[in-house]
Amino acid sequence: MTLASIKKRLRGRRIAVLAGGSSCEREVSLRSGWNVCRAIRKIGIEPVSIDPARDLIGALKRHRIDLVFPALHGRSGEDGIIQGVLDYLGIAYAGSGVLASALGMDKVASKKIFAYEGIPTPAWQEIHDPRRDFRK
Repeated sequence: MTLASIKKRLRGRRIAVLAGGSSCEREVSLRSGWNVCRAIRKIGIEPVSIDPARDLIGALKRHRIDLVFPALHGRSGEDGIIQGVLDYLGIAYAGSGVLASALGMDKVASKKIFAYEGIPTPAWQEIHDPRRDFRK
């Protein structure tokens, strides 16, 4: 696909870049989003930058967004939640869908599926310690 064909396909489409969010990786996401917006502008398209920590659905509707580029990191960005919202609203997006995103964040579930499918993976062990929250 050439740059000219990409521009032609995107002509007239409202593109949003989602950056920021509420995860502990917010600052990295903001930098990623800034770089994605800059790259999109270089091909002559003006994206809309949206922080999903604020009014995500309202912003998507207000700007009549057709296509989303999620530049989010961590929970609520890479775990299928944003992807599910976009699917529900019927808005196309770059990246993995709900199931792949959710499984990518759940390493134990991923390992179990790989084992079931006969995909070799390094040895692993699930640890349960009710005194400690490993998600932080």
